Amino acid sequence: MTDEVFDGATDGCGGKDLGFWRLPGGFDTLLAQWSAAGPIAYAEAEYFGGAGEQRAAVWAEGSLALGPLDKPTRKRFWRAVSPVSQALRRLGARRSPGEDEFEALGLDRHRTNGDWISSAC
Repeated sequence: MTDEVFDGATDGCGGKDLGFWRLPGGFDTLLAQWSAAGPIAYAEAEYFGGAGEQRAAVWAEGSLALGPLDKPTRKRFWRAVSPVSQALRRLGARRSPGEDEFEALGLDRHRTNGDWISSAC
């Protein structure tokens, strides 16, 4: 989430109750509301040199349905149990042998918010 999106989405309240680093204050309430139309996920991942952490949650039918899940990934772990993969699976993503849900959806194409923004232009 870019700083501009964060600033535009926050209501000024603390957003740390669910343990996320960048969840804007009050955004979890919006996610719950939006999930009345279908499940919606919020995920964060931070990596450097292969080490890092993931955190994810899914809202469905107006309430928190999965998580928040978190996993430090300093050691090698089975990708299919990662918080992001579990959240994507809950949204309906399916993977092929040898890949996880993140890769199956093509989300591994870019590594930074800036790269995603540039590819949309």
